[in-house]
Amino acid sequence: MEIRGRKIWQQAAGDADRNYVDICLEWGVILNGPASLGRWPDYKNDQYMKPRKRMNLSQFCEEMEVSNLVVLRLGTSKVYAVGEIVGGYEFHEEFNEFDGWDIGHVRRVRWLWKYKNGPEEFPTFTLNWGDTTQPLNESKSHLVIKWMKSLDVSETVGQPKLKDLPSKNDNARNIEIEETSDCLFDEGVASSSLSNLLNEIGELIRFAKWYYRGNQPPSENESVYYLVVPLLRALGWTPQRMAIEWK
Repeated sequence: MEIRGRKIWQQAAGDADRNYVDICLEWGVILNGPASLGRWPDYKNDQYMKPRKRMNLSQFCEEMEVSNLVVLRLGTSKVYAVGEIVGGYEFHEEFNEFDGWDIGHVRRVRWLWKYKNGPEEFPTFTLNWGDTTQPLNESKSHLVIKWMKSLDVSETVGQPKLKDLPSKNDNARNIEIEETSDCLFDEGVASSSLSNLLNEIGELIRFAKWYYRGNQPPSENESVYYLVVPLLRALGWTPQRMAIEWK
């Protein structure tokens, strides 16, 4: 891979316990948040936004440029893909409710290399911890640079245009819910309970977003009564099985 004169970014795709690597690879995107307040830069000067997050979103939305390279990482040692930015900043609320992530800020990426049997692994802290979007530190991450130069990306030349991003009728949240339903079914949850869950999930999400917009986390009791109990009831749990605050 030819990287001379090209700016290289490192982009986190979640964390080890909750990641959205495959969403990025499937849709040809990198994602950032929070996005619940809308399109950048409409709330760039919001008084409640931490300066570090403001700077991070500014890098993602304003400083990344077409033809810049991106290393998709988890943690400080695992690289799952390398790609090239192919479009300007976009806002897609369809990505705003993925597994608890609020990541509707989007840049389109053509992936030049993607993991197959596992990520490319480097020594711990080869990549930077912390901010979702960061310039790649060439001196600290020289092993990553060396590896990138060795990649043969000739087969990615002339790829067809990127697939269209999901619409509101076929959004990332619906994809996630469908995958979660399949997983629960595999674990033995009845189809009738899954149907109940799908009917209730919209209300649960609305409650969660209401708390988020208010900048005030729910108390423990509110979490139990408004979120946890409705979820368990939708999955078929009886009051006797839940035994809330059983002495």
